[in-house]
Amino acid sequence: MDIVHDLNELRSLTRSHRLNDKRIGFVPTMGALHEGHLSLVDTAKAESDIVIASIFVNPTQFAAHEDLGSYPRQEEQDLAALRARGCDVAYLPDQATMYPDGEETRVSVPELGAKLEGQFRPHFFGGVATVVTKLFNQVQPDIAVFGEKDFQQVQIIRRMVADLSLPVSIIAGETRREIDGLAQSSRNAYLSEKERSIAPVLNQAMHRAAKRIRSGTAITTCLEEAQETVLRAGFDRVDYIEACNADTLDPLTEHQTDYQARLLAAAWIGKTRLIDNIEI
Repeated sequence: MDIVHDLNELRSLTRSHRLNDKRIGFVPTMGALHEGHLSLVDTAKAESDIVIASIFVNPTQFAAHEDLGSYPRQEEQDLAALRARGCDVAYLPDQATMYPDGEETRVSVPELGAKLEGQFRPHFFGGVATVVTKLFNQVQPDIAVFGEKDFQQVQIIRRMVADLSLPVSIIAGETRREIDGLAQSSRNAYLSEKERSIAPVLNQAMHRAAKRIRSGTAITTCLEEAQETVLRAGFDRVDYIEACNADTLDPLTEHQTDYQARLLAAAWIGKTRLIDNIEI
């Protein structure tokens, strides 16, 4: 596996692969890799000839009060995991490469980005859209793979790619879960033993709500029940549990059969914020 820090070296490497008609797959990450991330590498390998994974903890998607400083960093373990998974190139740009002195350009998807997560983290998707656009310009992949656990993020990136006519196909990798249903996340490492035992209730409550929605129970009733279940189990706060149109992320208030629906949730347990989503 090639380990690249310099942008010119990366471009030289990708240029040689393209001259040999190699299809390039890309998996952008912030490190602290778990099985969910590595499954995205597997998907990229199945869909391309050369797989590039990036590791960069992006400061512009963190607010001042959030966990940028304490976000888990484990570069050597991450590189070993990527190498073992058959990744071809690990790209580790530095801060100056991603945000040079005097930089001021930002990319936003204002309508999709203002919903759900955007109500609680208004800075977040602008930071994501900006860094992903930069990485796409640097790597110039044919495909890019993102985890479906961050469903709103995937939809925003798809919208951004379509709007900016970027020549990259977006593939969503299935959410990987622990045996008890908890969605795998780097932030799960923050959970205490007691919090970890409570955390799966979020997914369980979502599945019960989705089942009751499918059976015809009023959507507002199902969502209220799910929130009550999560809080009763020991979560400290629920930011949202929402049934949405999977494409537009608009709230679903009555039963529909003419488009796909998704249940999305975000809730706090202790100092850790968990997100999840499932199909309805």
